[in-house]
Amino acid sequence: MTDPQTYASVWDALTDTAEDAANLTVRSDLMIAISEAVERWELTQAEAARRLGITQPRLNKLLNGKIDQFSLDMLWNLAHRAGLHVRVEITRAKPQRPVSNLRKARVA
Repeated sequence: MTDPQTYASVWDALTDTAEDAANLTVRSDLMIAISEAVERWELTQAEAARRLGITQPRLNKLLNGKIDQFSLDMLWNLAHRAGLHVRVEITRAKPQRPVSNLRKARVA
């Protein structure tokens, strides 16, 4: 039995590459920020969806965390429509483990 592997985020544990984990991290952060903004509006989903320029079922998917339904571009646009300022910070990446080691690792 191998020792349980520790991950920086849930996305690191669920994806095969650091790139996929980073993309999912940014998308989830945007989804949370948009959801919080919508909640502060105290509107119905239909009213909030109109404000964002999407359908109510689409907003419902966002509010329920259906991350696979939203591209980074779409979330960026929705954040802007929600009156949020999105800032990108670019830093040097930390060295990553080889993908082959990720696939062998167990999640505790």
